Amino acid sequence: MKKITAIIFLLGIIGVRSQVAIGKNNVTNASVSLEFGDTQAKGMILPYVTDKSAITENGTILYNATTHKVEYLKDTNSWFDLSVDTAGVADLSIQGSDKTEQTVAKTTIGSNSATDTTPGILVLSDADKAMILPKVASPHLNIINPSPGMVVYDTTKRQLAVYNGTNWSFWKP
Repeated sequence: MKKITAIIFLLGIIGVRSQVAIGKNNVTNASVSLEFGDTQAKGMILPYVTDKSAITENGTILYNATTHKVEYLKDTNSWFDLSVDTAGVADLSIQGSDKTEQTVAKTTIGSNSATDTTPGILVLSDADKAMILPKVASPHLNIINPSPGMVVYDTTKRQLAVYNGTNWSFWKP
């Protein structure tokens, strides 16, 4: 009986595409790799980086702990600032004394997760799926203690909201 259960479990895993839901029971859209629940006022904190010179993957999004800005790499060596101002602050001591990136310390979500070699802490490897950010109504009012590098989708203003450690910046296409 244990062998049959193990075989059924393994067959179930083989047929499942990698999709992850955080703060909810399941992913609600087949085009999503990572989806956050929207029942609590919480955001996603980006990785803190003090030296981005070795980062070359377009689409990388991070919190630059040197400039106190949320940035993403548009084109090789062309970083786009999402924070607007330079008033941000961050307590880097929470990261501990060893700030060296461990190249094997990463999580990959997607159908290519076993073979994907893209560098990064969290890599969404599907070419046809996206990530849905945490949804928060008026995050500047409802997230009581935001952390530097926090990113959410503001459901009231229907736009991206990023926190640089001091101020929220809002982006609407």
